[in-house]
Amino acid sequence: MPLLEVKDLVVEFPHRRGTLRALDGISFAIEPGEILGVVGESGAGKSLTGAAIIGLLEPPGRIASGEIWLEGRRIDQLPPQEMRHVRGRHVGAIFQDPLTSLNPLYTVGRQLTETILTHLPMTRAQARERAIELLADTGIPAPEQRIEHYPHQFSGGMRQRVVIALALAAEPRLIVADEPTTALDVSIQAQIIQLLKSVCASRGAAVMLITHDMGVIAETCDRVAVLYAGRVAEIGPVHALINHPAHPYTAGLMAAIPDMAQDRERLHQIDGAMPRLNAIPPGCAYHPRCPEVFARCRAERPDLLDAGATRAACWLHAREGA
Repeated sequence: MPLLEVKDLVVEFPHRRGTLRALDGISFAIEPGEILGVVGESGAGKSLTGAAIIGLLEPPGRIASGEIWLEGRRIDQLPPQEMRHVRGRHVGAIFQDPLTSLNPLYTVGRQLTETILTHLPMTRAQARERAIELLADTGIPAPEQRIEHYPHQFSGGMRQRVVIALALAAEPRLIVADEPTTALDVSIQAQIIQLLKSVCASRGAAVMLITHDMGVIAETCDRVAVLYAGRVAEIGPVHALINHPAHPYTAGLMAAIPDMAQDRERLHQIDGAMPRLNAIPPGCAYHPRCPEVFARCRAERPDLLDAGATRAACWLHAREGA
């Protein structure tokens, strides 16, 4: 059974002139111990998908339809108080900027122990010991001393490690990591990536990794979901998707990555831009930018179709007569 299963998720934002549909039928699953990468341009719906899963949609945003199942339990319809228990205890979150995730007025030790005491049956002394263990597990030196420090006394990479320790504090089975390495230098990125992988291996946790960086995806993930305009364009094993992309949008993303083996004056770019929410085109949302567009793309929206090792929402993979 999948650890997380998202079924036909639709997220809408009502406003005075109508309703904007930001996610339109997102479906995917994550197995225990698996890292699923979620990629796409800004505005594709990556962070919004993560926010919907952990119950942090900003009003007036709402889940209009679809289902979210965690360990066989439906969580998208839970009351706010029950969802607060799920968030932290069963689902951990790592955000892009650790300074916005940590309270500057409290020591990291206080923030860790309060999180542990909220979700686990421990005494304060036991929670402190666990907080020290978490800091040590995430690679922070001298955790017995550093636990008394404030967030501003840590470097950017160390603050991100503290945020990861917070996400792991209640031993959640799922971690939603929203661009956790974007603000870090390359050497620290590699350490954070290795830390996420070791968490999956040692604890059997699953990770939903949201990022723009295809290098991070290739190094870290087992599978990848490519989002475009609030829809899944392609999903499949990471190496198959990177080496043999089946959707023209995925192929465009891959072609835009600099190749150290080739001497090119200009990088490939995808013409056009992501459509606005009030101007999603009919049919395939990517068709105005697609170099392989044909009549059916403009009229009918494709479902995810088998495309070899991956599945792609593209009519190029429709069987004859379908």
